[in-house]
Amino acid sequence: MKVAPIFLRRRTVWAPTLLGWLALLLIGAIAAIALLRGVYPFLAVTEPAGASVLVVEGWLGEKELDGAIAVFKSGGYRQIVTTGGPLHDWPETQSGPTAAHRAAGYLKRRGLAAVPITPAPSPLTLRDRTYTSALMVRAWAQRTGVELRKLDVVSRGPHARRSRLLYEKAFGPQVRIGVFAVPPPDYDPERWWRTSTGARDVAEQAAGLFWVKFFFDPLQEPGREQD
Repeated sequence: MKVAPIFLRRRTVWAPTLLGWLALLLIGAIAAIALLRGVYPFLAVTEPAGASVLVVEGWLGEKELDGAIAVFKSGGYRQIVTTGGPLHDWPETQSGPTAAHRAAGYLKRRGLAAVPITPAPSPLTLRDRTYTSALMVRAWAQRTGVELRKLDVVSRGPHARRSRLLYEKAFGPQVRIGVFAVPPPDYDPERWWRTSTGARDVAEQAAGLFWVKFFFDPLQEPGREQD
């Protein structure tokens, strides 16, 4: 039984040779290596704005806070603002200590006792904690009359680019946001893919940055409308 030519036609399809497949595999391997080596430096950006106020994210660990101390001493800053919410998950005990107060105390004990360090604690929140912290810093500046044209933020490794983006959303274009990425102590940033901790951290921060960049809308956050 012949099929009418109107329904079928013969076409020539080009397919890679063995050498072609090897070339494609080589290109893919090079691209994968470039991605592995490039994604961490992209996320862990350090681009200070030359501000006089340094924001230190209070959820950082001790070694990372030590890195924040080094940033302060080398940057010519006049004061520090620490951020972070309650150190527990129970709404009925919100009067307890916060990450902002804990970080401020650590910085003072580690050699910055004479430096003006102000905690800007956040309320208990289960989402958008960095953005909420940025709003608390903005509220502190408005409440105290501190005019901010520039602001530098110390964050942890691959979280840095997302922190800067969220602070930019909270403060708007009138404030230039800089950022410092202090290296995480629990994996090698240059070989982050060799440990589950590093792979999970980088993957989560990359996904978080993607979501903030394309889906996060401050105006849709309940009670968090911009001025």
